[in-house]
Amino acid sequence: MKQRILVIGTGFAGLWSALSAARLLDLQARDDIEVCVIAPKAELHVRPRFYEADVARMNAPLDALFTAVGVRFIAGWVSAIDSTSQCVTYRDQHQAEQQLSYSRLILASGSQVKRPPLSGVEQAFDVDSLEQAIALEQHLLGLAELPESLARNTVVVAGGGFTGIETATELPARLRAILGDEAALRVIVVDRGERIGASLGTQMAPLIAEASAQQGVTWCLGTSVSAVDAGGVTLANGERIEALTVIWTVGVQASPLNAQLAAERDGQGRLHVDRTLKVAGLANLYAAGDTAFAAVDDEGHHALMSCQHAIALGRSAGNNAAADLLGVAPIDYRQPKYVTCLDLGAWGAVFSEGWERKVMFTGAEGKQLKTQINTEWIYPPAAVRASALAAADPLIPVVA
Repeated sequence: MKQRILVIGTGFAGLWSALSAARLLDLQARDDIEVCVIAPKAELHVRPRFYEADVARMNAPLDALFTAVGVRFIAGWVSAIDSTSQCVTYRDQHQAEQQLSYSRLILASGSQVKRPPLSGVEQAFDVDSLEQAIALEQHLLGLAELPESLARNTVVVAGGGFTGIETATELPARLRAILGDEAALRVIVVDRGERIGASLGTQMAPLIAEASAQQGVTWCLGTSVSAVDAGGVTLANGERIEALTVIWTVGVQASPLNAQLAAERDGQGRLHVDRTLKVAGLANLYAAGDTAFAAVDDEGHHALMSCQHAIALGRSAGNNAAADLLGVAPIDYRQPKYVTCLDLGAWGAVFSEGWERKVMFTGAEGKQLKTQINTEWIYPPAAVRASALAAADPLIPVVA
């Protein structure tokens, strides 16, 4: 009976975990170990692009790629992990409960936006999943059929972090395309910070403020949304904003599957892992992407919930899970190079390097890089066995 490396998830971490495991098995000429991926669909949802228009096309089919590299795909929704018996429970396409054993497990089931227990928060949209981003786009398109009003023309973005900024600065152009150039539009970011873009550092903050002002995006600072209803939001400071569209971008939590495991987690629910990405205290279980609290260097920095880190985490986790079964030496996950490329709508984009976020490119030049990242660099490789496996080498640097 074949041993099995089981990967949960087809996000960036899951995809690259599977490819990297298949790569090492191929290099070792081993066909007695199978790589298996389980997820609802054999497709990568390009989550970093969900703030853009035409979001329904932001996915990439993986069937042909998996077939080319010899990865087995199972359509299913994992509901439980038994780390003692090394088995997962899942619902198949017919909603029947199934079980699948593993020799090594890579948990790459991602994360989700965390909605606090606020009145009406369930009415807010988000850009966290493809389904939610499509629902938001359909809602925005439907605004054109409603009578002109202040609330119709207003969008409130709750949260001024990376996702909130990219969403807010993209919205003026999206809304003008729907409602016309003459509509009196309002895009309002509500953020607890005392300064626009404060979470992204001193060099990027003034550029975010400039881009916001140029595009008519306003900020309500030093407060937060305390309630959402059909007609708008109430802020913690008592202010009322009439709006038919509210988008929630505050807070992200790791996959709920993490909570089932008797292991140490950080404040976002991510599993503590060692330098080989093995989950601390659990045998034969690895974590990658948004499920892992992983050190990227020796300076105290940890991987962020981003595709930039998920790709490299996946390459390392897949390699090391396979290495563990093969009895060869694992590699230490390291990702000391960190970049940020923030889309700022029609203004352009800002590209920075390092954890201090030193600005390198702005405006049109930054936008060109962002476009390359979003449309080329983060997409899966072509379904050609040799080149796809070569791309999964964990020593390849990732800058996307």
